[in-house]
Amino acid sequence: MENLTIPRVEMETFAADSYKEPLLNVEHFPIDSKYFIIENRYNYPVKDYISPHRRKFYKIFHMTSGTGILTIGLHKYDMGPNEIAFLHPDEIMSWQTTSEETGGHFCLIHPHYFGMEADHVLHLFRQYPGFETDKAVIQLTEEQSAKINGYFEIMYQEDRSEGNDKKQAILLQLQMLLLESQRAGKARVRTPAPEGYGHIYRFLSLLESAFQVQEPDSTVRLKTAAEFADELHIHPNYLNSLVRNQTGKTLRQHIQDRLLHEAKSLLVQTDWEINKISFGLGFSGQAAFTSFFRKKANISPSAFRKRALMHAHV
Repeated sequence: MENLTIPRVEMETFAADSYKEPLLNVEHFPIDSKYFIIENRYNYPVKDYISPHRRKFYKIFHMTSGTGILTIGLHKYDMGPNEIAFLHPDEIMSWQTTSEETGGHFCLIHPHYFGMEADHVLHLFRQYPGFETDKAVIQLTEEQSAKINGYFEIMYQEDRSEGNDKKQAILLQLQMLLLESQRAGKARVRTPAPEGYGHIYRFLSLLESAFQVQEPDSTVRLKTAAEFADELHIHPNYLNSLVRNQTGKTLRQHIQDRLLHEAKSLLVQTDWEINKISFGLGFSGQAAFTSFFRKKANISPSAFRKRALMHAHV
């Protein structure tokens, strides 16, 4: 370990550089999410949270009222009305609401939503400069904001309709939304994320990179909290304190939660035998995996898979 010294920070400096309240919960998107989701921020207000990468969803959200702090990667944006943000699936992001008022929309788009018939729209998303972390928030005029709000409203209504052509209508509105935002072309001023948040960002990034179970014969090499701190060149106690103070959970709890999320994903999204999943997640055997899963999820792995498959066919 290169540095075992716990950084000494004055209380005023730490308070100024750290998120205040409430705690930012680390949340993963549900493993059974639809490929396209759109919500109104009035009816579905955004919570304060941190979302690790591997979300698999592009996210776009538009604010018509309210304020908040958006952090994408290590770039921080103070957002307000008439602004739109673009979030790439591979980036860690966080959101902190700083006002009671909230208005606008957000949508989540999985790459699979586009399909073969709309591959050109997926190409637009992949090439769109707004999904770069240093250009992620665009300031709009009131007229541009009104137009974009209209596109969201149409998508919101179409998504809840029974029309056979609703996907085509949604894709058209998405393209208009990208075009109007590109015409605005005024990227919001960004500032560096606080140092403490940077350590949390890098911890979550390392944690996510550890879970790359792509084949039944691949195995996760689980690291301890001390090993994560060692890779970040900071004292384990300091890292644990930062993570606990800003997320409400210890490093060990985050590691176990991420392990459980990966287990659920593999149970639902693959047909691998449970003993193969146990091996892939680094357990000594299926019995140890079942014991861990039952303790954390209050259900056995086989029962969880059966229930998930039943819900998928309802």
